[in-house]
Amino acid sequence: QVLLVESGGGLVQAGRSLRLSCVASGSTFSFVSMNVMAWYRQAPGKQRDLVARITGGGSTNYADSVKGRFTISRDNAKKTVYLQMNSLKPEDTAVYYCYGNLNGVNYWGQGTQVTVSS
Repeated sequence: QVLLVESGGGLVQAGRSLRLSCVASGSTFSFVSMNVMAWYRQAPGKQRDLVARITGGGSTNYADSVKGRFTISRDNAKKTVYLQMNSLKPEDTAVYYCYGNLNGVNYWGQGTQVTVSS
C-alpha cells in the first residue's frame, strides 16, 4: 500500500508562483519502482485532467495549457514529486491531485486546492 500526501496549495494572485509537493510513503515499497508519477487537476464541474507526468527515467510530458509555465520533477531519495507552477493564471484554479502507479496499481493523493485570483 502506498500513501501519497500533497502540500503547497493556496491562494495566490495571477502571475505569481507556487510549488506543490507530493510525498510517498508505505510499509514496503520502492519509490524508484513507481515508474510513472503525475499531477492531475480538477476544476469545479469539470473532469480530472492530466497536468504533467514524469517517468522513472526523468522523461516528462505536459498539458498544452501549462507548457513553459509548469515544471514537474522528482527526488527519489526523498520519495517526493514536485510541481513548480509559474506565471499562474485564474484558469489554473483547481484541486491538484498527485498520482502514482506501482506494479499496475493506481494511487491518488487527497488533493490540494490551488486558487489563483485575477
